[in-house]
Amino acid sequence: MIGAQLAHYKITGELGGGGMGVVYKAEDTKLGRPVALKVISPGKTVSDKDKARLLREAQSAAALRHPNICTVFEIGEQDDVAYIAMDFIPGRSLDQIVDGEPMEIGRALGIAHQVAQGLQAAHDKNIVHRDIKCANIMVDDDGRVTILDFGIAKLPGKPQTGEGKTFGTIAYMSPEQSRGDGVDHRSDIWSLGVCLYEMMAGRLPFEGPHDSAVVYQIVNQNAPSLTSLGFNIPKSVIRILDKALQKDPGDRYQLVDQMLADLKFATKELKSGAAAAAGGQPSIAVLPFTNMSADKEQEYFCDGIAEDIITSLSQIEGLRVAARTSSFALRDTRLDVREIGQKLGVETILEGSVRKSGDQLRITAQLVSVGDGYHLWSERYDRNLEDVFAIQDEIGHNIVQALKVQLTDREKRVLEKVPTTDMEAYEFYLRGRQYFYSMGVKGFEYARNMFTSAIIRDPHYALAYCGLADCYSLIYQYYDGDRSNVENALTASRKALDLDGELAEAHASYGLAVSLDERFDEAEKEFELAIALSPKLFEAYYFYARTTRSQGKMEKAAELFSMASAVRPEDFQAPILAGDTFRGLKMTDRMMQSFRRGLAVATNHLEFHPEDAR
Repeated sequence: MIGAQLAHYKITGELGGGGMGVVYKAEDTKLGRPVALKVISPGKTVSDKDKARLLREAQSAAALRHPNICTVFEIGEQDDVAYIAMDFIPGRSLDQIVDGEPMEIGRALGIAHQVAQGLQAAHDKNIVHRDIKCANIMVDDDGRVTILDFGIAKLPGKPQTGEGKTFGTIAYMSPEQSRGDGVDHRSDIWSLGVCLYEMMAGRLPFEGPHDSAVVYQIVNQNAPSLTSLGFNIPKSVIRILDKALQKDPGDRYQLVDQMLADLKFATKELKSGAAAAAGGQPSIAVLPFTNMSADKEQEYFCDGIAEDIITSLSQIEGLRVAARTSSFALRDTRLDVREIGQKLGVETILEGSVRKSGDQLRITAQLVSVGDGYHLWSERYDRNLEDVFAIQDEIGHNIVQALKVQLTDREKRVLEKVPTTDMEAYEFYLRGRQYFYSMGVKGFEYARNMFTSAIIRDPHYALAYCGLADCYSLIYQYYDGDRSNVENALTASRKALDLDGELAEAHASYGLAVSLDERFDEAEKEFELAIALSPKLFEAYYFYARTTRSQGKMEKAAELFSMASAVRPEDFQAPILAGDTFRGLKMTDRMMQSFRRGLAVATNHLEFHPEDAR
């Protein structure tokens, strides 16, 4: 057909072919631009099924406007030759680029990131591609990635397959797709995981002499680990592959934007040099310590010790720490460490126990590798109650040493900081935190009393003043709009800052209080300071976002809510409020994306907290 004229397109060369037809380069003689022209194979009888598939591809792509999705110009037929005219993408397909050779990690992550962005746009329109593979991904000379071939896409409200039928390319199919089961957007996530694996290894994760052998592996076997194949891949990338290639769709990324967030993190980590230096950023979950005391009411004390360790470790930039709500949700489960690690997305687990009798304390702690179940470090401490902070400091330093994390001077000070020397004040503070997490007015009132008692015991206890300020702020915000609550929040948070101006929590508490006092410029400065002191402090991002939103600064609020979600992915409020903010900005796709993420997180949260009325 080279040299032939099809409608107003003059065919100038062949670009490639597939099972359905041939793609030519052509010139649009009306507009004077190059196009890619897909035609059903010359000489082949054009069936209604062929036309339907071509039409489906045109409809799928035409419904999408995104820089990472190929634009369709028109569909037509002339002299029994059906064709579709698309944007001509100069460059090479991803399978041609890989060609059996591993790709540089940063480049592979960048390509996967762009593919995920294109899929996100499709999924937001309820379109499932169903044939994501390296041959359907074009990369131009500038590095721009374009997804091609929506010919077997599943359109909203239009089922296209009968039961037991499979569509797609075997090596890239998800287990449910290869079985002929119903598929959704999570099948595209699997296929993107296969593409990322292929870019990293220069080979497919599942290979065999015939299709049935490949299908058997996809359904029944795990992909060979890249480490076992001799590749030095950052752990953050290994985590992405493990999550994307889970056999059960429920164990995969539930939304492609969750995979996007991890791709961004891995790219940032790689650029910072941390991945090259340490093989990826280490990660840990601290489980609630088991109460071995005769007094079962001591559980608050055990939780408090574990939470203090979480708080200290979260200050360390080179360590990823699962949030309290995630790790504590697994209390009393019968999961082993490997299952817990998979559920929380971490490589190590810290578990321990506490026996408290009067002023005597016995604390055991062990750091366990999720990968093989072996102990990396363990210790038993038999000390006096007043040594509890020294024990926490030792545990923190031993974890850092075991995971080979480099500490800055400030991070060393954080680990070594003793918040109070009065053990009774500390116990009041721990009880206050326990009540605070109930998130009800009675809980806030009881917490307020506990924090006040801690301050009476130790008037220099800055964290207790932060807790007291937050109680007053949230009571004012949700339950009692009496002006005295704002005044008390301001007084308590100012005192916390006077006692410790380097305490990020104090700046966040004061920022919240002054925002409720409608001193927004001052609030923003405090939140910025809190974030600078502790880049992983969720409350700083979250309340900063609410403050900017109340002023009508919707773009800034949306950005901050998204950052809050990145810091604490298991929080359901930030993505839902982000969705509401995108609604105000009339950004419908981003709104739906955020609402879907919020819904997924809330559903997971309810699994562990069915009593949470929020």
